[in-house]
Amino acid sequence: MVFKTFLLKYGEIGIKGKNRGQFEDALVLQIRHALSHVEGEFDVHKEQGRIYADVLGDDDSFDPDEVIAALQKVFGLVGICQVMKVPVEDPDAIAEDAIRYIAQTYDMVPVENPVEGSSEGVPFEPDAITFKVHTRRANKHYPVSSMDVDAEVGAKLLDAFPGKMKVDVHDPSMMLYIEVRDEVFIYSKIIPGPGGMPVGTNGKAQLLLSGGIDSPVAGWMIAKRGVTLDATYFHAPPYTSERAKQKVVDLAKLVAQYSGPIRLHVVNFTDIQLAIYDKCPHDELTIIMRRFMMRIAEHFAKQDGSQALITGESIGQVASQTIQSLVCTDDAASIPVFRPLIGFDKQDIIDISLKIGTYETSIQPFEDCCTIFVAKHPVTKPRLDIIKKSEEKLSDVIDGLMEEAVKNTETIVIR
Repeated sequence: MVFKTFLLKYGEIGIKGKNRGQFEDALVLQIRHALSHVEGEFDVHKEQGRIYADVLGDDDSFDPDEVIAALQKVFGLVGICQVMKVPVEDPDAIAEDAIRYIAQTYDMVPVENPVEGSSEGVPFEPDAITFKVHTRRANKHYPVSSMDVDAEVGAKLLDAFPGKMKVDVHDPSMMLYIEVRDEVFIYSKIIPGPGGMPVGTNGKAQLLLSGGIDSPVAGWMIAKRGVTLDATYFHAPPYTSERAKQKVVDLAKLVAQYSGPIRLHVVNFTDIQLAIYDKCPHDELTIIMRRFMMRIAEHFAKQDGSQALITGESIGQVASQTIQSLVCTDDAASIPVFRPLIGFDKQDIIDISLKIGTYETSIQPFEDCCTIFVAKHPVTKPRLDIIKKSEEKLSDVIDGLMEEAVKNTETIVIR
C-alpha cells in the first residue's frame, strides 16, 4: 500500500486569532506552488486546523521523498507526515489498520490471527521498538474515548508483533499517532519543516546580495518571516568576472526555492568604484562604496514596492561592520535596513548556509566588487561628518555615474 495523504502541520499560524484563516490560505497557496514542480497531481485543502495534500488518481509512481523535499522548503510548515487514511471504524478495525501501518513502515511481519494476550511472557528482542499510542479524537461523535483507543491499539500491536514491540509511555522510540476525524489518520513519523510564516504575508524587502556566505542566509532568514524578496547585486567588470555574476545568480536561485521568484538587479558599479578610488581617502573606500550601494538598492526597493533593505552584516565581522561603520552606512538610506545576522558568529552563519544549501556555492573562488576594491588599512571607527565631507569630492561626477548605473542595470527574474 502506498500512503497517498500528507498531513501538514503549521506552528505560529495557530495563534493568529481572527487572522488565522488568511495565513492558512496563504500557506495553502505556497504548498500548491511547491507541489506544482513535483510529479503527480495533488489536492491541497484545509479542514479543522489541519492542512492536507492528497495524491490524486490511481498512479502510485509518485516519489514521496520528492514531495517531502519540496514541502521542506515551504515556510510556515513545522511538520510533514505521510499518513495512512482509513474510514472511521471501531477500535478493533483501527487496530488492524495500525498493524498494517507498522508492518509496512517498519518492515515488520505481523503474526497471523494473533490471540488476545498471546504476547504476555514473550521475551523482548534486543532491538524491540519501544512505543506509545497517542489518539486525538477531534470527531467528538466517535463513541470511544481516546484513552480506550490507545489501550486497544497498543494491546493489539503487542500481540501482532510479540517480542518486537514494547510499551514505553515516558520515553518511546516511536510515537504512533491516531487522529479520529471524518476519517482516521495513522502516522508515526513527523518530518520537520522550516517553520516561519508563509511568504507573502509580511510585506516585501530588497536584499543586497553578494557572492559571499552571509547575504543569502540573511535573505533566507527574512523570507522565513513571510517577507517577499527582490535583490540587488553590484558587479564590477572587468575586475569581477562573469563567473562571479553567475555565482550570485545561482545563489539567488537557491534562495528562491524558499522565497519564491526574485527580481535580481545586476548593477554595473565599476565607474562609481573607480571614482571613489580616485577622489576619496583610501581608508574610507569601503564605507563610501557601501553608502552608494545603499542609495542604489533603495532606488530599486522603491521601484519594486519594497519597504526595507536587507544586508548580511554582523557586528565586528569586518572593518565595515563595526557599530560606527554601520551608523555611517545607515545614514545613506531613508528606509529601514534589516540585518538578521547582526549578532551571529561566523560559524552560526555557516551552519545555516549548510542547512539551506548555499554554502558550497558561496565558497566558490569568484570575488565580488567588495573584495576587489577593499582598502589595505580601512578605517574601523569612521565619523559620519568626515565621511560626508569626503563624499563631497565626488559632487562633480557622482550624479551622472549613479544615473548611468541605474539606467544600465540588468534585471533577471529568478524563479
